[in-house]
Amino acid sequence: MENSENKTEVVLLACGSFNPITNMHLRLFELARDYLHETGKYRVVKGIISPVGDAYKKKGLIGANHRVTMARLAAETSDWVEVDNWESNQPEWQETIKVLRYHQQKLSNLYLSNSPSEVTSPSKPGQKRKRETGRQRSVQRNPPQAKGVPQLKLLCGTDVLESFGVPNLWKPEDIAEIVSSHGMVCIARAGNDAQKFIYESDVLWKHRENIHLVEEWITNDISATKVRRALRRGHSVRYLVPDVVRDYIEHHKLYTAESEEQNQGVVLAPLQRYTKKNTKN
Repeated sequence: MENSENKTEVVLLACGSFNPITNMHLRLFELARDYLHETGKYRVVKGIISPVGDAYKKKGLIGANHRVTMARLAAETSDWVEVDNWESNQPEWQETIKVLRYHQQKLSNLYLSNSPSEVTSPSKPGQKRKRETGRQRSVQRNPPQAKGVPQLKLLCGTDVLESFGVPNLWKPEDIAEIVSSHGMVCIARAGNDAQKFIYESDVLWKHRENIHLVEEWITNDISATKVRRALRRGHSVRYLVPDVVRDYIEHHKLYTAESEEQNQGVVLAPLQRYTKKNTKN
């Protein structure tokens, strides 16, 4: 048996709309943890779900209060994945790198205060988790890594990796910081061209050792977009989302033809921000 003290502790952070959260979102965490553990180098101590704020302006995006609540209901079945509402509580859209900086600083503060037990997940699924106040803290750009502070890695699908190539969707310096200072765990389906995309990108190729591609051998085509479409058609979404999420959606009558038109014609927040900057330059 390998000595766990020699393994690097990792916290997985998933950012996204979670509109709504699905069983596949939760499955990503399990796939990533299995992969990292099988390398023999890492021990995953926690997973964090961070729903995006309403200011992201994505078409069909319902209120963050509903999305956070549904995510928390879904995470109750896990003893190591939790939901954080700092990002969703911000009045302006937060770049992913800022969310990573916030959580890395938070981890550093907890470990430096000699309270590592606060970082790990509750030992029991029903144990009450501490809630974030939602107040923005002062975050250092690259906080010093104290010995024993877990690595924070961005968990995503390869669609996020490939979105790096979309003009004005990401700042090049943010991409560089994500892959160099944190790293990524990307869930890829068999036959995906993620390796080719990494090869064709100079910055991704330079930091390819920090990008872990995880093959999803048991394919699952569930997506929030397809779930919303089924709901608009009046079709069942049982076994696509956790039962508690399905009950919440039914109770609050979420995801209708009207809600899908939310932000119709509005330019996505990053495209608004970066296009303006590039125009000025």
